[in-house]
Amino acid sequence: MNKNLLLFKVYLMAGTFTFSGGMAMLPVIERELCVKHNLIDRKSLYEYSTLAQTFPGVIALTNACFVGKKINGYSGMLAAGIGAIFPAYVLMSLATILYQLVPQEGIALSILAAVRATSAAFLFSVAISLAKYNLTNKISKGIAIFCFIFSVFHILSAPWLIGIAALLGYVTSKRGGKVSDNKNSSHLS
Repeated sequence: MNKNLLLFKVYLMAGTFTFSGGMAMLPVIERELCVKHNLIDRKSLYEYSTLAQTFPGVIALTNACFVGKKINGYSGMLAAGIGAIFPAYVLMSLATILYQLVPQEGIALSILAAVRATSAAFLFSVAISLAKYNLTNKISKGIAIFCFIFSVFHILSAPWLIGIAALLGYVTSKRGGKVSDNKNSSHLS
């Protein structure tokens, strides 16, 4: 299958059948692109997924652009990006039109509660996978624990935590340490 068509199909499928945002689609993308078609290695996929979370904008789209470009250049980036946003566009358009018709109680409310619970499970699964591939030494684990505690207890917001983590990474590198054990830490070429 053409790489661009495959990228479009994978991100379209992931965007259509996963709920709760960009990172919840990561297991589907990993299975299709890393395991089934062997187009990208897991380490690169998780690095791009982590990086996508640090950029402003839609995480799924940012991830699709990074992965698509890595797999098939700018045309791959465009195909994956369109595949990632198309389901959300269609579903949100329909939801906006049909929202008033959906009962806000009873079985409809129970179904939405069950979908929210499933979304939490997907996000937890992705968090574990990201941690496994990104927290490779004591320094990165310490930064992750610091950011987790400060975000869970609403002590600092995400932009502050990202800034502090970047500063800690900079200071650590100047002292001869390293936050990442990944010898080829940038796959953005």
